[in-house]
Amino acid sequence: MPVNLQAPDPKALHPVPGVRIGTAMAGVRKAHRKDVCVFVLDEGAAVAGVFTRNRFCAAPVQVAREHLAAARGIRALVINTGNANAGTGEEGLAHARATCAALAGHLGVEPTQVLPFSTGVIMEPLPVDRIVAGLPVALAGLKADGWADAAQAIMTTDTVPKAVSTQVSIGAQTVTITGIAKGAGMIRPNMATMLGFIATDANIDPSLLPALVRQAADQSFNRITVDGDTSTNDAFVLMATRRARHAAITALESPEGLALQEALIGVAQQLAQAIVRDGEGATKFITVRVEGGATADECRKVAYAIAHSPLVKTAFYASDPNLGRILAAVGYAGIEDLDQTKIDLYLDDVHVAQRGGRHPQYKEEDGQRVMKRSDITVRVLLGRGSAEATVWTCDLSHDYVSINADYRS
Repeated sequence: MPVNLQAPDPKALHPVPGVRIGTAMAGVRKAHRKDVCVFVLDEGAAVAGVFTRNRFCAAPVQVAREHLAAARGIRALVINTGNANAGTGEEGLAHARATCAALAGHLGVEPTQVLPFSTGVIMEPLPVDRIVAGLPVALAGLKADGWADAAQAIMTTDTVPKAVSTQVSIGAQTVTITGIAKGAGMIRPNMATMLGFIATDANIDPSLLPALVRQAADQSFNRITVDGDTSTNDAFVLMATRRARHAAITALESPEGLALQEALIGVAQQLAQAIVRDGEGATKFITVRVEGGATADECRKVAYAIAHSPLVKTAFYASDPNLGRILAAVGYAGIEDLDQTKIDLYLDDVHVAQRGGRHPQYKEEDGQRVMKRSDITVRVLLGRGSAEATVWTCDLSHDYVSINADYRS
């Protein structure tokens, strides 16, 4: 069961003017489940994305990058679950392109105006014929309020769909931001998440979108880990239909640009945290905050060393305050001139370690009391400067092994 996470209320997901969504049951891997999703964008929409840094990237990632670089104006996205179309060589590229061409033919646009995305099992041929056969059904069901269906249609081992929506006032106009994401395992994004899609009707200069999507990813999806594995298929896409009636945003540093950034990052962070809360086999949601670093980069190194440690994660699963494991992770994070006598460690409100040693008033029953909670914050103070960084992770349970051992069955 996910950690303090419920499926979104479809009524709370605001439609984004200029975006229509349709889904279909194409039988990509399993029958009788939504597994194909189509986004159709009005002409004039701007689209930007960030993708996995895994050098063994999937065919749809390669094709999506090519189509974005072609700058023909993206008009549609096609997403399938059940099959990653990764590790499939030239055949996989041909299948990704064929899917784009098929959708483009239905819409009367160029294939380079379609972005493909896939998630699921790696190194199996994409059943492109099934996906293509499902496109008419998805297109026949296009609707503005299809976000909840879309969130369900992109799931793999997720136990609940993930969707977030908000509205913000910009230039006295209401601007909508709605997004979905999927992911539960193979999560250590190095750009984004396994799959994430956010749309807004904000009227923003298209040239600002690449920087905006990178900022949003860096503050959200690049701050999570479930198991330390970076997927072959990671993609995070931002769509701006530019239909809102406020004056165009031409600088991210403007009051309007900052308001949009804040709202967008808020949506992205909620989606990213939902992925961790739904981590495969997770029973605890853990915030790791590292403060007092010389640089934000070294703070992230320390935070990820803690968040990735199997020993730390299993201790949290067992509610075992074996907190020396956290200090050990801090020590091997890669800060060569780290002074251990300046390190303090907190577990929620409990001061565990002071100046590198056990706090004189720390009691193990206090640590155990905190570790039994489902939401826990770990704070590490490095005593080196004023930089800080936060990472979100989960514990590691028996169920994680079982889920991944049985994934292809």
